[in-house]
Amino acid sequence: MFQGLRTIVYPVRDLARARQWYTQVLGQQPYFDEPFYVGFNVGGYELGLDPNGVAAGPGGPILYWGVPDAAAAHTRLLELGAQPHEAVHEVGGGIYVGSVLDPFGNPLGVIYNPHFQLPS
Repeated sequence: MFQGLRTIVYPVRDLARARQWYTQVLGQQPYFDEPFYVGFNVGGYELGLDPNGVAAGPGGPILYWGVPDAAAAHTRLLELGAQPHEAVHEVGGGIYVGSVLDPFGNPLGVIYNPHFQLPS
């Protein structure tokens, strides 16, 4: 059965440009860097880039990455070249979500959830 989320893979047409953009966004180098796939470790989860992946587009599923401030993270992504997708808004209980489209057309969500904690 499911053990929990492990990896999100974003399809990208220009792997070198995507590697550079996500390195800047995440503030770290990938731990796996090959011509067929680039992987970053983000808090114990993998963000992968696949130059041969099939794009879901802006209407596809949105994975929300946990952040300490959804509005600040959303603004920073836009400043780094992402396009607006969903403005940051409260969905109840002090939880804030928003999303952008990365420069490769993939939805990229941010979430601040004061109630969520990873199991120890």
